[in-house]
Amino acid sequence: MHTSISAVAFASAAVLLTACSTTPTTTSMYSQDALPPTVQVPAGHRIAMQTVGAGDITYECRVKKDMAGQFEWVFVGPDAVLSDRSGKAVGKYFGPPATWASNDGSKVTATQLAVAPAGAGNIPFQLVKANPAMGSGAMTGVTYIQRVATKGGVAPASTCSAGNAGSKEVVKYQADYIFWKAA
Repeated sequence: MHTSISAVAFASAAVLLTACSTTPTTTSMYSQDALPPTVQVPAGHRIAMQTVGAGDITYECRVKKDMAGQFEWVFVGPDAVLSDRSGKAVGKYFGPPATWASNDGSKVTATQLAVAPAGAGNIPFQLVKANPAMGSGAMTGVTYIQRVATKGGVAPASTCSAGNAGSKEVVKYQADYIFWKAA
């Protein structure tokens, strides 16, 4: 009797482990309630896709606009892989111009509407209005894109002066990109 109970317990444990390994991981529903109102998507839209962008932002040391003799790090453009919540690469984010491209060949550019602080050392939250998509696929019908959950990506802390004007530096960053379509 003891052997059969052990066998049943072992078989039950194996079934549970198998079920756990094949059950898709669920992701919590995204809510924009905690975001500043300036970067919230207007009512009448629904989430079409959630991605995590991870990659680089390039900055260049340039003369400050209308301030001869003063220099600053200026944003040049991003280069990031977009992955779904399970970690599968589904596209790229690059620029200029800022372009989100799906692996299915569709892509979209957008115009910035608003930014909001995202904490020290992090690029700001952002809301952009999408232009009509190029190609057919995941980006078709996208109306807004939010950049949230940002980590890193701010301009370099290194000196930017006449001595290194024109030099470029690359910094790592990560952010969630939430794609919205009309409901």
